[in-house]
Parts: sequence; C-alpha cells; structure tokens
Amino acid sequence: QVQLVESGGGLVQAGGSLRLSCAYSGSIFRSNVMGWHRQAPGEQRELVATITTGGTTNYADSVKGRFTISRDNPKNTVYLQMNSLKPEDTAVYYCNRAVATKYSYWGQGTQVTVST
Repeated sequence: QVQLVESGGGLVQAGGSLRLSCAYSGSIFRSNVMGWHRQAPGEQRELVATITTGGTTNYADSVKGRFTISRDNPKNTVYLQMNSLKPEDTAVYYCNRAVATKYSYWGQGTQVTVST
C-alpha cells in the first residue's frame, strides 16, 4: 500500500524554526530519491530539497543554508529541518519522490505559515 503522511507544520514567526516529518510506506518510496515539495497559494508546486537513499542532498537556492533534509531508511521517514524561516516560506509542504508529478499520488501535506 502506498501512503505518505506529513506532519509538523504550524504557525511560526519569521526567524523561527520547524521540523517536518513524513512517514511513507511502499517500496516506490523506499528505493527512490525523496524530496520535499511546497506549494504556496496561487503558485506552482516546487521542489525545495531532495535526498538519495545514500543520503546525498540537494537544495533549491531559495532554501539553501536554511533547510536540512534527512531520512531514516529503517523507519521509512523523511525529515525537513527548517531554520531562519521567512514569510515567503509560507506554503503547504509535501514529501514525495523527487520526480513526482501532478499525476502522482500525494499525501495531504502540512501547512507552514510564517508571520512577520
């Protein structure tokens, strides 16, 4: 069974931190590059961080130096540590395969709101 469950979002002031978690089930996720995507109101979904099964990471320029992605393979969990949050980070955050498209299965996401 394929499932993605994101959690950890919330309301935080600019400069604050949040840690998102994503529990996944299904071999399609365990054996693939995973990523955190986000979608702000009226915007396209964007990929902000990726991690391979071996732990190699990559980040969008907009979050580089502030966000850290990690994964715990035995626990089938991906994390996103977000520091120095900015109002422009406000979005619904989703985890999925890095190559997921709008036609892929998506979880419910978790809302992150950064206030000024």
